[in-house]
Amino acid sequence: MALLEIERKFLVNTDAYKQLSISQYRITQGYLSSVPERTVRIRLTEREAFLTVKGAGNKSGMSRFEWEKNIPLEEGRSLLALCEPGVIDKTRYLVECEGLTYEVDEFYGDNQGLVVAELELESENQSFTRPNWLGDEVTGNRAYYNSMLMKKPFSTW
Repeated sequence: MALLEIERKFLVNTDAYKQLSISQYRITQGYLSSVPERTVRIRLTEREAFLTVKGAGNKSGMSRFEWEKNIPLEEGRSLLALCEPGVIDKTRYLVECEGLTYEVDEFYGDNQGLVVAELELESENQSFTRPNWLGDEVTGNRAYYNSMLMKKPFSTW
């Protein structure tokens, strides 16, 4: 299934989101292809695996093609072993706020100290109230893409 992902990304300035979290889970992911025009990602959680293809972002950095498919966990583990160097390790917190769900990622390893919130929207013009734990917006800043964080980790900035 193909779709257009519309997403805004923010730095997180406090850990207040943790108390508001409705669930959390650990993610390990790698990239079979990390070129900006088409990233191909393998993502593993404790119970699931996903193959995701993303296209290049539009001018605003908010919208891009995304296709994702659930795959068997063992196949995901095998594909992860084929990925480019630099695995992403993070905990994702799902935080509901005024009818919207933020995905807040707390990174580990070479990206320790980085916490980013993503918000998927119906349109680029959709309005929302920013929670006080959101910091600067980094939508469209490629340095914060997971596919770039594996190449140039946060700890090297």
